[in-house]
Amino acid sequence: MPDHGLVSEPAPAGQGKDAGALEYPFAAPAPDGEVVELAPGILWARIPMPMQLDHINVYLLEDGDGWLAVDTGLNTGKSKALWETIIARHLKGLPLKGLICTHFHYDHAGLAAWFTERFDIPLFMTHGEFFTMRGLNEQVPDPLPAPLRQFYQRAGMPDARIDRMFGALRRDPFMPPQPHAFRRLREGEELSIGGRTWRIVIGEGHSPEHACLYCESDCILIAGDQLLPRITSNVLVSGVEPEANPLKLWIESLGRLDRLAPDTLVLPSHQLVFRGLNARVRELREHHRQQFDILRDFVAGSGSCTAFEAMGRLFPRILGGADDMLAIGETIAHLSWLRYEGELRRVLDDDGTYRFSAAN
Repeated sequence: MPDHGLVSEPAPAGQGKDAGALEYPFAAPAPDGEVVELAPGILWARIPMPMQLDHINVYLLEDGDGWLAVDTGLNTGKSKALWETIIARHLKGLPLKGLICTHFHYDHAGLAAWFTERFDIPLFMTHGEFFTMRGLNEQVPDPLPAPLRQFYQRAGMPDARIDRMFGALRRDPFMPPQPHAFRRLREGEELSIGGRTWRIVIGEGHSPEHACLYCESDCILIAGDQLLPRITSNVLVSGVEPEANPLKLWIESLGRLDRLAPDTLVLPSHQLVFRGLNARVRELREHHRQQFDILRDFVAGSGSCTAFEAMGRLFPRILGGADDMLAIGETIAHLSWLRYEGELRRVLDDDGTYRFSAAN
């Protein structure tokens, strides 16, 4: 199944009490193989992507006799060519000696197999990310397996909409080949790279075991998709784990990041490098509080609703089939959080559809 890790609608960055709290000290590099030096031995490059979110930030860490890359971009010829340019132009004639992938989504790890084979280097990932990547490395079967179709039917999604969604996923052109081996990253583990100590900080919710890298001495966080400056990471429930509560894990992960130094320089996977970690965590928490309030009001006004009906309220501007999967998954994630908190009740109707209503 295609492993999308796109982001949901914008969070209220730049609004409210935290307006202006984020600082952007660096202009972005051009997505043509150029780099920006963020600190001695830390380079920022951009790999373009042919989609609405049109780039991914990647980073390079100098380590004595070579460099480590962090994340890859999509599995495209253009991405590979840009990496060849970056390596030839900016690494001082030194080789790549390792690849770190923050998580399994294919804008982050789509070239992992190519990197390990082309440069004969090891891949560093967490256990959860590597095996999720391996487990989802297949196109969506046709016909759709009955449990998967049932998951979306129970959400109230019409069959035609389900078929449109999975038809779009079957046409996904970016499914990559998979690497066959990795070196495991664990929570709290420390990596010594170029005289800096980077501590692994695990995030959950957006993906199973997302690895951020934190250098305490220099107050630098390589954040992946766990902390983005102006958009929110998609947190969804899917048919693979239909009873999950990923928003609980996501919010707990924000708490771990919130304990890092306030002046931390955050290196995200999309948009601009920024300072204002605590302010951004507050914005993200507020964003999800607003989503919960919208759902509470919608359920109260409706008496009861399906997840698909609630999706229309949370995400009124769906652009296509692939967006449906992100939107319905994130809607179910919010409904599940409210259900597990005891605020909503879920009942399976005679027609096989789950309906949500106020618990009291």
